[in-house]
Amino acid sequence: MMSNENPIPPSLKVLKTIAKYSKMANRYPDQGLIIRGKIAKMNGLAGPENVVLGNGSSEIFDMIYRAFLRPGDEVIQQTPCFGIYKLRCELFGGKIISVPMEYKDKKMIYDPEGIIKAITDKTKVIVIANPNNPTGNFMDEKEFIRIAELGIPFVIDEAYIEYDGLKKSLAKLTKRFKNVIITRTMSKAYGLAGLRFGYLLADREVAMKIAASLLPWNVGTIPMWAALTALEDRKGLEKRVKFNNGQVAFIEKEMSKIPGIVVFPTRANYVLFDAGATGKTGEDVLKYAQKKGLILRGNKPKYGSEGWFRVTIGTSQENKMFIKVMKDFFSR
Repeated sequence: MMSNENPIPPSLKVLKTIAKYSKMANRYPDQGLIIRGKIAKMNGLAGPENVVLGNGSSEIFDMIYRAFLRPGDEVIQQTPCFGIYKLRCELFGGKIISVPMEYKDKKMIYDPEGIIKAITDKTKVIVIANPNNPTGNFMDEKEFIRIAELGIPFVIDEAYIEYDGLKKSLAKLTKRFKNVIITRTMSKAYGLAGLRFGYLLADREVAMKIAASLLPWNVGTIPMWAALTALEDRKGLEKRVKFNNGQVAFIEKEMSKIPGIVVFPTRANYVLFDAGATGKTGEDVLKYAQKKGLILRGNKPKYGSEGWFRVTIGTSQENKMFIKVMKDFFSR
C-alpha cells in the first residue's frame, strides 16, 4: 500500500482490447493520432498536436526537461512532492530548488509567494502537482494564473485529477498561456499502471518542441488502444473513483480516532499522516506494518516531526487490515 496503484483490475472492455491488439504486436505502433485526438477533445483543445504521449508521465517529465533544461539551470518544486521531479532534473544536470509548503493549524498549504520569490534568471521550469502528492490538496486557480503570467515553462502535474473530476483541471490555461504544460497518467484512477501510458497537454508549438525529443515508438500499440478504451469507459472510471473516495472517507474517519494523529484530507488515492504528537516515528510505523504484512510509504522528517507516513488506498480488506494494524500499533 505504498505506490499509489489502483486496487481494481482493468475492466473487461480494456482486457478485450488488450487481447485484440496483442495480435498486432508484430507491427510497430502508429503515432497515436486517434487517442491524441480523443484526449484533445476531452480537454477542449484543438487537436492531436496539442497532445504528446509518453511511457507513463515519468517519461513525459524526461521529455520536458530535455526540451528546456541545460546543465546548471534550475527547476522549482513545491515540497513535499513526487520524487521524480528532482531525480530527472538532476539527471539532466539541473539544480532543483525546493520551496516547502506551509504547515500550520494541522494543514499543509501551498506557498505560491515562496515559489515566485525563488525564481532567478536560471529558473527554466516550475512544477507543481495539483492535487499534490503526498498531501492530496489543491492550490487555488488564481495562484496558478499568477505563476503562469511570469512566462516561465510551468508544469502542472494532474496525475490524480480524475479522483475529483476534470472540472478541477487547469487544461484550459494551455490556451491562454503558451508556457503552461499539463501532465497526466493512466496509472492512477484508470488503473493501468502496468501498461505505462501518460500524456501532456500544451500549446501546439510547445507540444511539438517537446515531441521533437521523443524516442521512436515510445508507446506501444497495446497501451495506446487499452488507454483509449479506458478513456471511453466512463462507467469503469466512475466505479473506480466512487470506490476510492468511499475508502478514503473510511480511512480518514478511522485514523482520526487515534489520539495525536494528524490526518490530511485528500482528493486522491492516498492519505498522509503526521504521528509526531504521539511520540511515534514514521519509521516505527513502517517497521510494525511490514511485520504485519503491509508495506507503507515513509516520509522524511520535516516541520519538527519524525512521524510522517502515507498509505495508498487498497482493497476493502486491505484498508480494514491497515486500520486494525494502526490501532494496534498506536495503542501499545
